[in-house]
Amino acid sequence: MKLTSLLKLTAIGAATLALIACSGETVSTETVDTETETQALAPVTLAEVIANPRRDSDRPRDAFRNPLPTLEFFGVEPGKKVAEIWPGWYSKILAPYYAENDGTYVAVLYPKGKSERLDERIAAYKEAYSDTSVYGDIEYGAFYKDHGPILPDASIDVILTFRNVHNWMGGGYYEQAMNQFYAALKPGGTLGIVEHRLPEAAVQDPNGRTGYVQESYMKDAAIRAGFEFVASSEINANPKDTADHPMGVWTLPPRSATPKAGSPEAVDFNAELYKNIGESDRATLKFRKPL
Repeated sequence: MKLTSLLKLTAIGAATLALIACSGETVSTETVDTETETQALAPVTLAEVIANPRRDSDRPRDAFRNPLPTLEFFGVEPGKKVAEIWPGWYSKILAPYYAENDGTYVAVLYPKGKSERLDERIAAYKEAYSDTSVYGDIEYGAFYKDHGPILPDASIDVILTFRNVHNWMGGGYYEQAMNQFYAALKPGGTLGIVEHRLPEAAVQDPNGRTGYVQESYMKDAAIRAGFEFVASSEINANPKDTADHPMGVWTLPPRSATPKAGSPEAVDFNAELYKNIGESDRATLKFRKPL
């Protein structure tokens, strides 16, 4: 039994016994133990993890990232093995959630030795999530261009990636990513993608330089890898975002990039206008590896 569940069990049991003592009712200790243990073993919900004070610094972005409905849409549930590719913001949700729900969170980082900068990121991530009493025993995989396999074949229930597709397009390994994700998932497993969305009427840069990607582009690549398209959701839509900004998606919050002084983009640039748009319009796509 996990520590938090044990503490919860002790507290509930003590409270229950106190109420019984006050009422004068005679109830067997065995009955009390059974009832309190049942209550204590109830899973910690995603909503409870998302509301935890340790996420206070992340909370302002919940309005645009919509973590609860997004993770529910992707089928994040107790007992599953869920891998996140190049994790970050969602780790404070997924790692504690699976630490308490008899599942496994797998953080798929960069391979070691690619560069000093990436090695520093790997070390910083592992240090930030080293408290096993909160984050459990996180498992690790690695993903990057010309590196693989990222995880053992058919070992994962759900693979999630948030706003990464344009990076893989720019590096020329988006097709590799889809193939490796397919291999790592169990039959029937889910691939969940959230990405900055380019309107279908716009011209798609195959290198993803603006950070925006068409839904059709992502669907085609996933289907070529063998996935079935399950559903899309407007959970992370932002109709204010026109996806045609001078510094691409990075013009918007949270980056809020501004043009260099004297550049053509700097003429009549209105930073407040982009802040008022908020974070990007995002596609939320769910795929399935066939049984």
